Amino acid sequence: MRTINIHDAKTHLSRLVEQAAQGESFIIAKAGKPLVKVVALTPDVSQTKRLGFLSGQIAVPDDFDQMGAEEIGTLFHGDS
Repeated sequence: MRTINIHDAKTHLSRLVEQAAQGESFIIAKAGKPLVKVVALTPDVSQTKRLGFLSGQIAVPDDFDQMGAEEIGTLFHGDS
């Protein structure tokens, strides 16, 4: 793994980040002493959204869009 001086890292940050994202991790050093290791992030599988993962487990009534309409009408228009 290569080591980059902090000054050079600042100068070429965009290029270095792109290379790290492609899997070429590196270390940034100051005065020859390693400070940080730059590596690509891997996507967290647990946070990936999965469409349809509850398919067949939830039932939506046919009159879902009308549920509570009478009560809502009363709240907006009062008892008439």
